[in-house]
Amino acid sequence: MVKKADQYNDPKHNYLHYWDGRDYENAAEQIAIKRLLKNKHFKHAVDVGGGYGRLCILLENYADKVTLAEPSQQQLNIAKNFLKNYPEIERKLTQADKLDFKSSSVDLLTMVRVMHHLPDPKDEFKEISRVLAKDGLFILEVANFAHGRNRIKYWLKRKKLPVEPVDIRSEKNKGKDEIQFVNHNPKTVVHQLNKAGFEVMDVLSVSNLRSPTLKKIAPRNIMLAMEKFLQPTLAKTYFGPSVFFLLKKK
Repeated sequence: MVKKADQYNDPKHNYLHYWDGRDYENAAEQIAIKRLLKNKHFKHAVDVGGGYGRLCILLENYADKVTLAEPSQQQLNIAKNFLKNYPEIERKLTQADKLDFKSSSVDLLTMVRVMHHLPDPKDEFKEISRVLAKDGLFILEVANFAHGRNRIKYWLKRKKLPVEPVDIRSEKNKGKDEIQFVNHNPKTVVHQLNKAGFEVMDVLSVSNLRSPTLKKIAPRNIMLAMEKFLQPTLAKTYFGPSVFFLLKKK
């Protein structure tokens, strides 16, 4: 059985390089976070599974203290250099289902591009609820299997979209017992969040224009202007390949 974060500890896997050529996706996610956190400020923000600290620099604008909580030592080592001009950002080696924080000690918690690896996030949601303050906020990004293109494909085949997570690994990688990689049905995730004691405050559809072809021919500033408009407009339809939820405890 593959240990958690093993893939991200592999010297051949540098998550920083993964973002080469993904400027649109990175900017789209930052637009979403800025919209969800507008006019808000927190004492302590924690980015769970934040890799090398990509979003921690943004979170500094909204919190007195920011912690990168990451299960991969290699990613934390990369973060040391990436965040060299931000020495106040704390780096902590810890797992999402066993966070090294006191109960009710975190005012803002973000978890972006982590649900890909969690077919059953029950334990992670329970742990996040434990460390989150009573009035704290939780931003969760979900890799969306029920996005617009998939809905059309399933409609043409006269099939219903699956409610359970869908493993999108290649058969080759499944055979190698690679780290799990799934997409979720957002409606199922909302049910799981409600069961864990969270209430949805806001939803955004993100990376709505994600397309290798479109990124080659369309100016990035135009794409991002459209993205900014589409995020709330398409939110209720779960159109984009990524869905952002803003949550609080019930």
